Amino acid sequence: MNYAVKEMFLTLQGEGVHAGRRAVFARFAGCNLWSGLEKDRANAVCRFCDTDFVGMDGEGGGRFADADAFADAVARLWGDEKERRFVVLTGGEPMLQVDAALIDALHDAGFEIAIESNGTIAVPRAIDWICISPKAGSETVQKTGDELKLVWPQSGSDWEEMENWDFANLLIQPMDALGDPVVSEANVRSAIKFVQLNPKWRLSLQTHKILGLA
Repeated sequence: MNYAVKEMFLTLQGEGVHAGRRAVFARFAGCNLWSGLEKDRANAVCRFCDTDFVGMDGEGGGRFADADAFADAVARLWGDEKERRFVVLTGGEPMLQVDAALIDALHDAGFEIAIESNGTIAVPRAIDWICISPKAGSETVQKTGDELKLVWPQSGSDWEEMENWDFANLLIQPMDALGDPVVSEANVRSAIKFVQLNPKWRLSLQTHKILGLA
């Protein structure tokens, strides 16, 4: 299988439990909840995505012929250091492309693998860190993992039911209002209030945006 990647780069993880950790980000092209085209956003299942995942023209992006070529590109970005190698598979929706061969190749290269998925496709437990971000209006089939990250607010999200899913960490992340700072600030206040009222949950912020990182 070959792999279509929008971009691949060395950065710090900006969100969730691993925030601040050095990581190679591999952003796969394509998603099953939105085409990525603005003309389709209003009718998409997920309408608040803040990421460009269309095409393969980003930094480090391209089509990788096989799993070994993909893993080699990740390793080159990481550099010679052998300890604490960490790659985040994100998108778009990475589970449209991630397969056993890719997981094995990354593990063979010494990487701990994290994935950020919308949970509509089952994620193999061979992946070391499973982060699911459910989207209202979609069917979440992956109800186990390491980190559940709910973008807030989402009308129709059954967060009380999500508390019964098998995740070690429950996180609320304020929705980026896509250029409207007033709404974005209101979402932050709403998320803070949510966590104050529901102590099973923790606040997650997009620190990469605060720090000006990719």
